[in-house]
Amino acid sequence: MVEQSSVHPYLNWAKQRIDEMDATLGSLEAKAGQVQTDSKAKANELIAELKKQRDGFQAEVKKQAAAGEAAWKSNKAQFDSKWKAFEAQVKTYIDTVAKQAPQQQALFRDVAAAQVKTWREAAETIQDTAAKFAAGRRADVDAAVNKMKADAAEAEARLQKLNQVGQQSWGALSAALAESRKAFDSANQAAWDAIKKAVPPAA
Repeated sequence: MVEQSSVHPYLNWAKQRIDEMDATLGSLEAKAGQVQTDSKAKANELIAELKKQRDGFQAEVKKQAAAGEAAWKSNKAQFDSKWKAFEAQVKTYIDTVAKQAPQQQALFRDVAAAQVKTWREAAETIQDTAAKFAAGRRADVDAAVNKMKADAAEAEARLQKLNQVGQQSWGALSAALAESRKAFDSANQAAWDAIKKAVPPAA
């Protein structure tokens, strides 16, 4: 149980990135028909590359899913690098194809919604895991889950506020998503650390 629970923060981290990749691709594909004719070929090329990167990332995560914490830690830099490559490709798409604010706002909205959904799912998963502990061992986990839910609500409010303001640069929108992602990573790790502490030592 300890080893399995120690892997969960990495699985949640990876799931959060995959959810964002899926939301990004869904948003870009939905808006592809609105791209100017002279940019359609470039848009299709960039979307195909983003799909390839997402599929590669997802395949690596599936392969890694059964690995222990040490294996995840040793491969985390590789996953980070693949995530950054995906983000760089999205920026290239924004800079070359989706220069109009409405397209950027739609992308932001879709990715922000994916982030909020992942926060909620992670909190539910952690809460379900915590429910298996005796009441005396659950207090710290429950506190971490409650903090995670509060952080999620705060992140959602910030993202919604930014979305309502509109006409923000992609740099500002992307920075807000990165801030929310960082907060998720921190809350996710804190919750799983609380679970590891709550797991009774092996006899």
